[in-house]
Amino acid sequence: MIDLYKKRSLRTLCSEVLLLIISAFVYSIAFPGFVSEKGLGFIAFFAIIPVLMVIKNTSWKAVGFHGFLFGVAFYCFFNYWLPNFHKGAIVIVTVIKGTEMLMLFFALKAAVTYFKRFGFLLQGFIWVSYAYLSESWFAGYPYGTICYALYRYLPLIQIAEYTGIWFIIYMIITPQAFIAANLADRVRGKGDKFITYIKKNIYFPIIYAIIFVLWFTTGCIQLNYWEKAIPDRTWRVATVQHNHDSWQGGLTTYRRNFSNLRRLSLEAIRQNPDIVVWSETAFVPSVSWHMNYSYEGAGDTIGNKETAELVKEFVSFAEELDKPLLTGNPTGVLKDPSKGPIDEETGELNRTDYNSVILFDDGTIKGTYNKQHLVPFTEHFPYKKQLPWLYNILVALDYNWWEQGDEAKVFESDGVKFSTPICYEDVFGYLPAGFVRNGADVIVNMTNDRWSGSADAAVQHAAIATVRSVETRKTMVRSTNSGLTCMILPTGELVDPVEQFKMTYHIYDVPVYTSETYGHTFYVEHTDILAYASIFISAVTLIVGLCLTILKKVKK
Repeated sequence: MIDLYKKRSLRTLCSEVLLLIISAFVYSIAFPGFVSEKGLGFIAFFAIIPVLMVIKNTSWKAVGFHGFLFGVAFYCFFNYWLPNFHKGAIVIVTVIKGTEMLMLFFALKAAVTYFKRFGFLLQGFIWVSYAYLSESWFAGYPYGTICYALYRYLPLIQIAEYTGIWFIIYMIITPQAFIAANLADRVRGKGDKFITYIKKNIYFPIIYAIIFVLWFTTGCIQLNYWEKAIPDRTWRVATVQHNHDSWQGGLTTYRRNFSNLRRLSLEAIRQNPDIVVWSETAFVPSVSWHMNYSYEGAGDTIGNKETAELVKEFVSFAEELDKPLLTGNPTGVLKDPSKGPIDEETGELNRTDYNSVILFDDGTIKGTYNKQHLVPFTEHFPYKKQLPWLYNILVALDYNWWEQGDEAKVFESDGVKFSTPICYEDVFGYLPAGFVRNGADVIVNMTNDRWSGSADAAVQHAAIATVRSVETRKTMVRSTNSGLTCMILPTGELVDPVEQFKMTYHIYDVPVYTSETYGHTFYVEHTDILAYASIFISAVTLIVGLCLTILKKVKK
């Protein structure tokens, strides 16, 4: 190996590629997936070591290629179920994540190039910065972020109440960077023996060990506190899982789904819940649109009479239910408010839609939440003018575009204040934090993971959601089409998951911890502040390192 690194060869490149692919696979099994149903989270503490070794030893010319390769390989292993959602989805996701990793690898390479001895410390901040930036842009996708592998290690995720996921990421990555720095040098025949390396840099392992012990100890204390915390009240929630194949549409399908939802809800009512909850877009015809317009003939004008009748059946059922009904349901509004429901000039429907949740009670819609963070490419694509060729491809694939909501809506029913992130909105920390700042005391996630056709996809989603409950210290109820319907306590513990791909209902007695009693967490009040600090530290330090490197070369 020593000779290989003196003069790079095809053999060197191939060995690096093989190591990265193996590392991508090992890293993927830290998460729930086809190898382990719940994931082997401890793997996250060493899976990245070979990756960081390759980054340090490879050339600047190869590091970008390696980053792209690792990103593609990891997401192929981790999100192997994406082709079930759509064949194009696996291509879009892997290309995007590969490109993000390409930039990450360059930054990580720069860290150990500019700061040879302490570059590993900077690499931790860079990885945190990457994790935040990769979820913050239009195509942000937090699946696969390394901290979520620890979702079952409850003492280690309690710190999220203060730091969000960012401290956890730093504590996972930095020791691996420290070890990788020595191993990479030893591969090239330049490094000290590991014991000698530890002795020369003894302050880091000592400080890290102290911080880790404090991290674990305080996590146990926090866990014990919240396990014993007395809720202000209990809210009895009936979740209905109707297990509909999301790829089937049409009026016949909508009527069949409604029949199943109605039957299961009536069965659940026998257990006297406070509210009945369906899933995302469980009832498809827009209740608000038809109540406002179709009843007056606009529906009939465009051949929509049967759909309007189905909505009337829904309204009649909801009134007879005698319980508040919370369901995912598109909200149709006038596209041009100055015109009626039918554009007289074109004869077309003057309508635009939101992916919404409605609270129906006492014969009317009591409140509506419109999804704020739309799924990129399949629900939302803002670059029609800049990238018309891509927009046309997406239109040809028959993706459904929604309007974007802008309000962190808080509902209230029977004295309980709650909010309803839709689908994967619960994978972004800032959204539940925003709901809680607005007054929510319970989070009700409305999800349709049936799109994926994979039980693993639903578990991966729920694993991420566990941290949201810790960050906000609010109970989360997840009501899904097929999985994973469950309750998540403020400790992050996942409770009573319902069997996936089964038509059923489940009653959850939800503990409600109000902000009036327990206050807001530091994370809710100062969302993602550590991520911003990491970005600042990374950017400034890399710029300083680049300037110093250029200055040295100029002097020579």
